[in-house]
Amino acid sequence: MTVRKRQSKPREIADIGFASAVGTPTGVEIMSLAELRERAAVHMGRAGLRVPQRPTFHHLITLSSGSLWHTVDFTGYALEPGSWLWIRPGQVQQWGDLDDAEGTLVLFEDDFLEPATVAAARMDDPYAPALQVPDPEDRHALEMAVNHLSLEFQEWHGISLEAHVAVLRHLLAVLVLRLSQRIAPVGSPAPDPGETFVDFRDAVERDFTRTRRLEDYAQALGYSPRTLSRAALAGAGVGAKEFIDRRVVLEAKRLLAHGNQSAARIAAQLGFTSATNFSKFFHQRTGQSPIAFRSTVRGRSSQDGGSEAPDARRPGR
Repeated sequence: MTVRKRQSKPREIADIGFASAVGTPTGVEIMSLAELRERAAVHMGRAGLRVPQRPTFHHLITLSSGSLWHTVDFTGYALEPGSWLWIRPGQVQQWGDLDDAEGTLVLFEDDFLEPATVAAARMDDPYAPALQVPDPEDRHALEMAVNHLSLEFQEWHGISLEAHVAVLRHLLAVLVLRLSQRIAPVGSPAPDPGETFVDFRDAVERDFTRTRRLEDYAQALGYSPRTLSRAALAGAGVGAKEFIDRRVVLEAKRLLAHGNQSAARIAAQLGFTSATNFSKFFHQRTGQSPIAFRSTVRGRSSQDGGSEAPDARRPGR
């Protein structure tokens, strides 16, 4: 993992790009949280990991001891031993205080795994839960899987690099498939969202920067607006128009937290006719102006560890 810092503006958000060390496989890296602390101290400073980041690759985090506060897309999660956090490419994350946490971090790019694994593990699902908590049987299997993966990454002498990469690919596939197939998100398992909602959700993900009109989605999908609203209410607990607006707000927050683009530039990216309309839309749905939100989320990174927020997602005990 490399960190590229732009020096032109003192408050610029760090870009996190994947880069493998010389002589190691491209597209995957496994390290302990102790190693991450050491790297951050050398390359980023004590508070470097706490600034908002939007990586282009997957993070899998699990703890063996201690606790860790981690924010994913502006929701805080409290990790405890045995729980797993999966941050997907494009999501904004902020690390909490790592001093009391021990565990493993697995970094990998989408194309490191075979397409069949990517599809089966639903790796490109933007609505997959971030925090997952295994039952005791699954927890043991996952511990074995990540330990085997870590050992293979560190100790691969005696085989070719090509064979080493193949072994890592298979071991990582085991891990992500177990995480996606056998572990339910925190709380009761969600019901099947239904084909209509999945069609609508996928359409919103594809076109939310183009249109926020429910009627446009209804026409494109061949459903009535009322049918989409019922499907969204059943699948997400909110109406269809609210679902569209929440997706736009999330992307606005990501763009505001991650870069220094002006409100006008972000408004254009999200399909608004003006910065004024965007600011009004954002304020109505968050209670803050875009610039105030940016200041808040960046200011939070300078606090010592981040106190717990009301929307914390905790592993069940």
